[in-house]
Amino acid sequence: MKILHIIPSYVPGHFASGPIKPTHYLNRELARMGVDVSVYTTDLDARERLNVALGKEVNVDGVRVTYFKVGAPLSWFYSSGMCRALLRNTEKFDLIHITSVFLSASSIGAHYAKKFNKPYIISPHGSFMANPMARHRFKKSLYLKFLEKKNLEGAAAMHFVAETEKRDYLKTGLPLKRALVIPNGLDAKEFDVAGIGRDEFRQKLKVSAGNKIILFLARLHPIKGLDTLIPAAALVAKKDKNFTLVLAGYDEGGYKKNIQEQISKFQLEGNVIFAGPISGREKIAALLGSDVFILPSYSEACSMALLEAMHFGLPSVITEGVGFSEEIVRAGAGLRVRKEEEDIAGALLKLLSDDALRAEMGKRARLMADAEFSVESVAKKFVEAYNSIING
Repeated sequence: MKILHIIPSYVPGHFASGPIKPTHYLNRELARMGVDVSVYTTDLDARERLNVALGKEVNVDGVRVTYFKVGAPLSWFYSSGMCRALLRNTEKFDLIHITSVFLSASSIGAHYAKKFNKPYIISPHGSFMANPMARHRFKKSLYLKFLEKKNLEGAAAMHFVAETEKRDYLKTGLPLKRALVIPNGLDAKEFDVAGIGRDEFRQKLKVSAGNKIILFLARLHPIKGLDTLIPAAALVAKKDKNFTLVLAGYDEGGYKKNIQEQISKFQLEGNVIFAGPISGREKIAALLGSDVFILPSYSEACSMALLEAMHFGLPSVITEGVGFSEEIVRAGAGLRVRKEEEDIAGALLKLLSDDALRAEMGKRARLMADAEFSVESVAKKFVEAYNSIING
């Protein structure tokens, strides 16, 4: 089985989009299983150029990856070099897996797949959920009409990372031949905790010994719900000041300034710390050293940060827009609330005040993450789906 995965940005990039990490985990595991998998991607990570070899195949953790230079306009991630490579090589593959919509990857990937009569799958990773579709609605409707709808019509299957994502897609009335619901996979081998203590992160940020840490681990962007989180933190502070809200993530589009204004408005300077983007040892230390994970997003398909927090035994407070939140509640691994500041504050206070509840929910979160979201089980599901589509 020969699979070509087309994705606009790939490792070592990490700023551009959430799918980068789970896509690499998947491809790496597929390669370990003996699947012949290749990746076509670009040299862009958001608006930054990656320092990678261009136009030639390189080995990235056992995965054959080719990076292509993006030309203008950068925002569409179009690469003439990738087009030429697809013209030469698409017929060599059994199936094309496209992780992208509203960018050139889905258009050129679908075009060459159809040209050489190869089945293809599209993974939109939440782009068709209600909240993202409401943003720039007019531009997206035009793009769908003239480009993307044709790509969706030709897809052998659409891949969704959660049932909520599938439900939102069905409401759009867009084409669907077959739905695959397979979550993101978490590779536990990424997290080596040897030599990392629970207090390392706390000491680095100089968090008081008596304070519990609430961890927000995501890009600083309006869709992540910080406009509700900061007022909620102010309500928590009225009843319990012994907490520190750590905002760990890169500032997208200068949104950090809006958050700082809210923090000043509610006089929370003593309770909120900006940790910036964290990775590697620092992220492991943050997950080990925190007490509660918070994700108040308006829309979230399958958050890798949430899966990582669950793997480290952190109970979570999540909003209704977060994918697989229903499953988390059923497993007793976290608290799901409406996206209202009073509800978020109440859930945070409940967890902060109850050590036994945090421990029990954290234990269930770890079990759920390792059982249902392991990259091994996710890769096996994809192999079954790939085989079914190729043979069908």
